[in-house]
Amino acid sequence: MAAKDDLGRRGERIAERHLTARGFRVLARNWRCRHGELDLVMRDGESLVFVEVKTRASTLFGHPFEAITPAKLARLRRLAGLWREEHPGEPGRMRIDAVSVLAPVGDDPVVEHLVGVF
Repeated sequence: MAAKDDLGRRGERIAERHLTARGFRVLARNWRCRHGELDLVMRDGESLVFVEVKTRASTLFGHPFEAITPAKLARLRRLAGLWREEHPGEPGRMRIDAVSVLAPVGDDPVVEHLVGVF
């Protein structure tokens, strides 16, 4: 597995711990279909939350949130709808959150959480 993939998986684990410590409950990790992947599907109270996690070791190539483009948000909306179709028993309003993880080598990660990016 490439170092980039290892960093991404590490960031997803960090994001999951961050969110569950705040009361979120995991419904799915790395849910895939032929149209793409959702990093985390979670429940936050009555809300069904689709979480996009972006991880970087530094900001040398920009902040992790900068990688979430309008096209990426559109794809996330489509994937959220497809997940909901496969899981019709999950009630609640849907939202998309974004989590940024800056995970420099040898230092503690910094986590930022944006609620309802779309």
